[in-house]
Amino acid sequence: MSKKLGRVLLIMASAALIVVDQVTKHLAATLLREGAGGSVTVIPGLLEFRYLENTAAAMGLFDGLIWLVMVLSVLVAIGIIAAVFLYKEHTWASYTAATLLLAGGVGNLIDRIINLGPTGERFVVDFIHVLFFPYIFNFADCCVTIGAVFLVIHFIIGARREKQLAEQEG
Repeated sequence: MSKKLGRVLLIMASAALIVVDQVTKHLAATLLREGAGGSVTVIPGLLEFRYLENTAAAMGLFDGLIWLVMVLSVLVAIGIIAAVFLYKEHTWASYTAATLLLAGGVGNLIDRIINLGPTGERFVVDFIHVLFFPYIFNFADCCVTIGAVFLVIHFIIGARREKQLAEQEG
């Protein structure tokens, strides 16, 4: 795949994932907050959708510092876009990581910009609750988590390449 095509696909896929994130959050807000009394069991004992307005970030961290989180989100998004254009050693894993990290970060940033609670706090709509995990999260959070895994895979691939080159040279 050419670098130009990879960049175009990355932007298109990120945009599509952001749309999915925003649609699922809208559905959660509409159906759970206003209709189902706050939660719906999807798989008994395993998965439920439960509406939550999260004023913090990353498993409850940075509560009260949401403006800092928003600024960092913008800086990270700019950094990801810059890396897509400047980094020379892309793999399928780095493109996938960049796509998912960008989509997840921007998806939650959009929420923090548009969602304002009754007392003025900004929030992200969370709604996915895996019952053995104490936190409630959303599609954007899934993108960020899976994107981080792909970033680690990319670094593992790079380390193996470097090792193979070193072995061939010497």
